[in-house]
Amino acid sequence: MKASVKWTDGRQFVAESGSGHSVVIDGPPDHGGRNTGPRPMEMLLMGMGACTSFDVLEILDKSRAPVSDCVASIEAERADSVPSVFTRIHVHFTVTGKGLKENQVKRAVELSAEKYCSASIMLAKGGVEVTHSYEIVDG
Repeated sequence: MKASVKWTDGRQFVAESGSGHSVVIDGPPDHGGRNTGPRPMEMLLMGMGACTSFDVLEILDKSRAPVSDCVASIEAERADSVPSVFTRIHVHFTVTGKGLKENQVKRAVELSAEKYCSASIMLAKGGVEVTHSYEIVDG
């Protein structure tokens, strides 16, 4: 896996993935940025959320669960001192579908957290307290 990050101006960068997709990453104005994109640590958090969501949906799809929507709401705390690493991350899934079974959703979230999500497992092994919860919405 490869990526490149090119500085454009101030604290703005264009990151390009090995698969050819680009995203603008920027800092706040008080640090020389122009607020034109997410902050680097926000990208890390969003990447982790997408990674675990991908797993949950893949697992639910394989079990033929009738999912119509899935939202991962992520809250994180960071250390007060430099380096301001994540110390705690909580992911709350809201999974919507007609007649979803709780045991299927619970299993999907647990499997992602414990076995499949490379991003969250890597962060947990690095000392971040990573927790998960879920709710099911019938619809």
